[in-house]
Amino acid sequence: MNQQNIRNFAIIAHIDHGKSTLSDRLLEITHTIAKDKLGEQFLDQNPISKERGITIKLAPVRMKYHYQDKEYELNLIDTPGHVDFSYEVSRTLAACEGAVLLVDATQGIQAQTVAHFHTAKKEGLVMIPVINKIDLPNAQTQAVVKELIEVFGFSEADVIFISAKTGENVPLLLQKIVEKFPSPKGDANAPLRALIFDAVYDEYRGVVSYTRIIDGSIKKGDKVQLFQSQVKTDVTDVGYFSPYLASSEELATGEIGYVITGIKNIREARVGDTIIEQNSTASALPGYTTPKPMVFFGMYPRDQKDFAHLRDSLGKLSLNDTALTYSEEYSAYLGSGFRVGFLGLLHAEIVKERLKQEFDLDLLLTMPQVLYDKRDGGIIFEPYMLLTVYVPTQYVGGVMGVCQKNKGSLLDMQYHESYATLSYEMPYSMFMRGLSAEIKSISSGFASLDYEITEYKLADLEQLEVRINDNPIDVLSELVYKDEALYVAREKASKLKDALPRQQFRQIIQAVVNNTIVAREEIPPFRKDVLQKLYGGDRTRKDKLLEAQKKGKSRMLHTGKVQLPQEALFSLIEN
Repeated sequence: MNQQNIRNFAIIAHIDHGKSTLSDRLLEITHTIAKDKLGEQFLDQNPISKERGITIKLAPVRMKYHYQDKEYELNLIDTPGHVDFSYEVSRTLAACEGAVLLVDATQGIQAQTVAHFHTAKKEGLVMIPVINKIDLPNAQTQAVVKELIEVFGFSEADVIFISAKTGENVPLLLQKIVEKFPSPKGDANAPLRALIFDAVYDEYRGVVSYTRIIDGSIKKGDKVQLFQSQVKTDVTDVGYFSPYLASSEELATGEIGYVITGIKNIREARVGDTIIEQNSTASALPGYTTPKPMVFFGMYPRDQKDFAHLRDSLGKLSLNDTALTYSEEYSAYLGSGFRVGFLGLLHAEIVKERLKQEFDLDLLLTMPQVLYDKRDGGIIFEPYMLLTVYVPTQYVGGVMGVCQKNKGSLLDMQYHESYATLSYEMPYSMFMRGLSAEIKSISSGFASLDYEITEYKLADLEQLEVRINDNPIDVLSELVYKDEALYVAREKASKLKDALPRQQFRQIIQAVVNNTIVAREEIPPFRKDVLQKLYGGDRTRKDKLLEAQKKGKSRMLHTGKVQLPQEALFSLIEN
């Protein structure tokens, strides 16, 4: 295909603004997939995506489109719709020249629309603003046009109005994609440089790298290496997405496709790496980083017989997920499990859901912890984020209250037509405490938020330890803020008292901060009636029996094994 006739583009949108449905209409209008074979949200093959109503990732696809007597090759690449995957979004957009900025006519601009807009702008992409769902009775089309003009600086003439569901004006959008998006730059005669913007593991063929050819070309049999991982290998197959894998002779400059090599480990073909010819002097493409897990959970099977199955299942998931990390750990109360690292809470939820659905595992995730940085003999630093909240003006006061309560410092506030944008600096750990749900609740579900990890700052934290009869309960211990330590300690001790069953001996629950007991609860023992067989006799006989019972209870307090029923622990951790 002539380089001038290629258009590489992405659709960027907030969750549920119609990206999957628009992709279906594009496939239908370009005759890429026959209408009778086009199931709803065809490119979204992930069952968890469909169940949750969000798109984690769509399959890329190449479409042929005829316009003004010329044939064009349109490559649609998807961006993940959630902030946990912001690095993947940036690399996907780096493979494009254009982006369709899709906005829901009933909801208007949302925080992730703003975030993706700025990422696309940073990558130098040409954008076409599109308002979707104009067929709905509650569409506020003109109000959304005003927002697009005010927030992003588009002119009204730029905006295209469509209904992805009915197909209204989607053919016009296709014409504008050809007219407005530039063809890919790149030197066809230069040494090979190809950007990996995604990768999946195939158990028969190894790693399938999704690539954009920046310079040169690549074909089967070529000897290549990956710039960052330094791995040298041979190309066994190249091709494009139809959206299924379709082999071709070569991938030329500007084209989007897949490259299969002898690489079997996905961590050797990371997103953002550059494929070059072996021994080439070509430079790496900019923007490569290694995504770092920011949230850690202890993950334990409810039934210890499933431990080996959990280990194998995490191994299989990590073949397709380079950001997922795990290492074995042991709890005296929950048995063998893993410390598992995730990009964020949504990433953790998706992995947990996949382990349940695909591998039939019933799991417990312990309390999440962020990635702390310990320096100079134990001084703890914690990650901070720049939080952007996009909210209707009537809810600004409530959102500000929530952010201040969660240790947020207001950096900026801008009012638009009916919305405001608030920027806060805040500890990233606030997400673990339900910040997102609080903001959604106070705004009746209308606020949306985006975040970016900015830096590490000195953390005012203390270690809180929970003990029962002087036995530390490992899975209930955690780092807490000093100003909240007393409240958290009392709450934990009280909850544990309610959750634990009585035993034959007294149970003393203590919450300890810096070796000081700050909260204490007590569960009295069952008292057996040792006098029931006594009939008559003097008082001394009764006193001897009661004294013996007392001594026995005292001995059991020190020697009796603390039995923590797993269900009691589960209820505490899951709360």
